[in-house]
Formats: sequence, structure tokens, C-alpha cells
Amino acid sequence: MWEFLVAGGPFMFVLVLTSIVSLTFIIERGLALRHDKVVPPGIEAALDQCHSPKDVAPLQVVCHQQTSSLGRLVLTAIEHLPWPKSDNTDSIQTRGRHELVQLERGLVVLEIVVGIAPLLGLVGTIHGLITLFGDLSKSGLADNTVLAKGIAIALNTTLMGLLIAIPSLVAWSYYNKKVESLSVEMETLLEDFLRRQYRRKGKTHQPVAEPSGE
Repeated sequence: MWEFLVAGGPFMFVLVLTSIVSLTFIIERGLALRHDKVVPPGIEAALDQCHSPKDVAPLQVVCHQQTSSLGRLVLTAIEHLPWPKSDNTDSIQTRGRHELVQLERGLVVLEIVVGIAPLLGLVGTIHGLITLFGDLSKSGLADNTVLAKGIAIALNTTLMGLLIAIPSLVAWSYYNKKVESLSVEMETLLEDFLRRQYRRKGKTHQPVAEPSGE
């Protein structure tokens, strides 16, 4: 393995650093985007049980105890319940964009790795071929096996670049889809919560018709 890295030249070590960065963000995003961490079952259950204004306080306690993206969005919704529904929805959307940025944090790094790893591999290969043909111009082409071996070594960086880019692309695509599905799930839960709360508020504030005098 060490011989493989050394044979690839200086660009191989840049690719090794790139692979370390990619692996770090793949693991970090994998831990951060766990469903139970973003949408805790406790908050989900508390939302389902929140049918009246008296149920809002226990829900608020659960959200404070289980810090998460869903919890912060629910707290925003609760904080603005006195507002009209449209204004509350706008405040949730604003907070939701902030949470979405946090969920997508690090994915841009994987996207960059997907783009630069093959290019670094190609640059390393070109560098290796230039070095190889430069040496051959001095020593002459006495043995074809030497040329074949030199080309194979030069292609090591291209192979390494692809081995880094492919898993990074898979992880980037998977995490993007996961962020999208988590966002839709949180949006659905919050929409149901607001619908129940404002429907009851409407009933509470509905004016009672006065009996007509005869």
C-alpha cells in the first residue's frame, strides 16, 4: 500500500488528504442526520397528543429537553401562536431555512470532493507521464516493460481519484435526499400542529349569536 502511494508521486498525498476530509464529513453527517436526532420520537409523540391549549406546555417542556431541529421549529410555532396563522407560518419558514442550512452543513464539502478528486487524479497522471517520458528521452526506450510499468504507476493517481469521488458522490446524493425527506416530514408535523391549534382558537373566539327579540 505504501509503495502504491509513493509511486503515485506528490499528488497522491494530496489525494490522501482529500480522502480523509471526505471520510470525516461522511461520518459526521451520518451521525448528525440520524432520524432520531433530527425528529426525536418523544417530540413526535408529544405533537400527536397536543390537541388543546393545555397540552402546549408539556410539549414545550419536551422540546426544551430534546434539542433538535424539529424541537426548535415547534418552539418557534408555540412562541408565535398569538399571531395570525399566516404570520406564524412565515416565522416557521424563516426558522426552517436556518435549520435546513444546518442540516446541509458539510454537504458542500462532499460536493467539492466529488469534483476535484478525479481532476487531482488526472493532474497526477499527467505529471507522472511527463516525468516518465522525460526520463525516457534521456535513457532511451530500451525495454518496453519499463515503459508499461511507468505508465501503470502514472495511472495510480487517476485510480485513487475515482476511488475517492465515487463514495463521496454516493454519500452526497444520499444525504441530500435524506435532508429533503426530513424537511418534508417536519413540515407535515408542524402543519398538522398549526391546523389543530388554530382550528380550536377559531372555535374559542367564535361569537355567540344573540337571540332575536320578538
